[in-house]
Amino acid sequence: MTVRELPGCAPVLGGALVRLEPLSMGHVPELAEAAEEGRAAYGFTPVPSAAGMESYVAGKLDRSELMPFAQVRVMDGKAVGHTALLHPRPWPGRDRLCAVEIGWTWLAASAQGTGINAEAKRLLFGYAFETLGVARVELKTDARNERSRRAIERLGVHFEGVLRSYSESWVPGEEDELRDTAIFSVIADEWPSVKTTMTNVLAGAVQP
Repeated sequence: MTVRELPGCAPVLGGALVRLEPLSMGHVPELAEAAEEGRAAYGFTPVPSAAGMESYVAGKLDRSELMPFAQVRVMDGKAVGHTALLHPRPWPGRDRLCAVEIGWTWLAASAQGTGINAEAKRLLFGYAFETLGVARVELKTDARNERSRRAIERLGVHFEGVLRSYSESWVPGEEDELRDTAIFSVIADEWPSVKTTMTNVLAGAVQP
């Protein structure tokens, strides 16, 4: 493994609501079902149809710069979404990992608003800072995606700004166009405080 790759053997990251399992072709049937529960929230997010799920998963597994996970709902053991660590970046001039991004995240309609997203983020940030030892973790979203931006900000993640015409748009009808991208981050010194915020958000999300 080089610092431009992520560990080939991803861990299982377990929480009370969600278990992040290394993505495999075995997750395809449940992810295909999850993706079709309701697609209204996917306007800015590249979520494949059921028919395209096998190709989607195979593509993620073929990328050494990606550590993909299936988001498995603990309550019923079903894969209800996907997320990943990606874009590993080395320290300048050193053979050591400096930063990673969390992305390619989506959840089935029934898993949205249940606390699964908050717990998955806490697990991924914790793994990045506490096991991989990075100095920075990034999140990016379409600048127009107010729902995603609010969800990220609630977790205590720092908003850095908007980069104009920065990356590919996933909005239908905007193929081959660029989007403005909102950038968020947490650095290592902030992680203990942000971890507390995420824990509090999660506690609120699971209250009866």
